[in-house]
Amino acid sequence: MKHLDAKAIAARLDRRSLVDALDAAFRGAATAPMRQHHAIGEGAGEEAALLLMPAWSASSIGVKLVTVFPGNAVHGLPAVHAAYALFDARTGEPRATLDGTELTRRRTAAASALASRYLSRTDCSRLLMIGTGGLAPHLIESHSVVRPIREVRIWGRQPERAAAVAAGFAERGFSIETVTDLRAAVEWADLVSCATLSSEPLVRGEWLRSGQHLDLVGAYTPRMCEADTEALLRARVYVDTRAGALAESGELVQAIATGRFRAEEICGELADLASGRAAGRGGAAEITLFKSVGTALEDLAAAELALARG
Repeated sequence: MKHLDAKAIAARLDRRSLVDALDAAFRGAATAPMRQHHAIGEGAGEEAALLLMPAWSASSIGVKLVTVFPGNAVHGLPAVHAAYALFDARTGEPRATLDGTELTRRRTAAASALASRYLSRTDCSRLLMIGTGGLAPHLIESHSVVRPIREVRIWGRQPERAAAVAAGFAERGFSIETVTDLRAAVEWADLVSCATLSSEPLVRGEWLRSGQHLDLVGAYTPRMCEADTEALLRARVYVDTRAGALAESGELVQAIATGRFRAEEICGELADLASGRAAGRGGAAEITLFKSVGTALEDLAAAELALARG
């Protein structure tokens, strides 16, 4: 049985091909039940969790095991670790194991880029990255393959971590710098991508301007939140999956609980955009918002692509 480590996955999953693979997967017939979310409890931190994410198609069965330990930052470790197992759907035989952390980061960023392909302005060139964790470089890279990104700004609570992310792009063809004024940075950007573990809104709806696209990747539990309800109300809202977003997205769960937003106001999910059942951006002046909580369908598509390229 093969094992693909992080280096092998990075070599096999180029950004554009992975975005295309997810586009095809969301038009396909794979099954991806809601992920199971288990609190770890005493000794692991209040938000520590184990996630189980299965999915299957006519050819493959896959399951991802994920641990989320938000307190890992104090140890200099990523908050999220994962492992992935892939089986043959015809015989049930194990086919491969894959480094789940690299797989998750690449497919998550690719899903945001896929949404951007349908929702952001085709001429957007200025990207603001909010968050400095392991996903940040992947989001910058993936967004830049679907849109002509020329300028990037990075904001984080710890400026030294933002500087470290920026340093990793020193040889790239676009300019990149760190910022401390979040409101000014949001107002400057054409595309705002946010990947944090924040429990309070970072992006305020009053800061948004016409034509922007907001990509919300963090806030994977109902208690977390990266943007306020005003941002939802000012935008056309799309999600990766309705079931997942309505159960786990802090922004949506909290806004619906207050009565200020209704589930029916979601304009579509990625499968709707990919199949043409939902329209994407309707005009240059619209504000669009994509909320991602992750789906096992993305993992399965990424794992199958990585294995096929062996």
